[in-house]
Amino acid sequence: MADLERIGISLDKDLLSQFDALIARQGYQSRSEAVRDLVRQQLSRERIADPQAEAVAAVFLVYDHHAANLTEKLIAVQHSHLLHAISSLHVHLDEHDCLEIIVLRGQVAEINRVGENILSMKGVKLGRVNLVAV
Repeated sequence: MADLERIGISLDKDLLSQFDALIARQGYQSRSEAVRDLVRQQLSRERIADPQAEAVAAVFLVYDHHAANLTEKLIAVQHSHLLHAISSLHVHLDEHDCLEIIVLRGQVAEINRVGENILSMKGVKLGRVNLVAV
């Protein structure tokens, strides 16, 4: 961080007090680092609003591993999108349910298409696609 620039911001006392309480709960060592993270988050949101932007995503899904052919379909989707599926994690939650986390990389529109394809498969109970700009 050799090229740091100092800036000043004005906040009313109540808002600053709430912000200080929030960053203390989250374990921040300084207001500056908390503000930097907020700026990074907003810039990332802006980038992933562009369907052509490059991003990574974790597709989280909970599914019944007894659902007919679902495991094979999930594997097939990952293999058919090898350039996009860069990793996966499989966790047994109980005797029926599994958590699968599939990491995808590519353009936002393509990630969303593949992610929604996965989440709409029969047997998937819950799911979410979490995008982050690269």
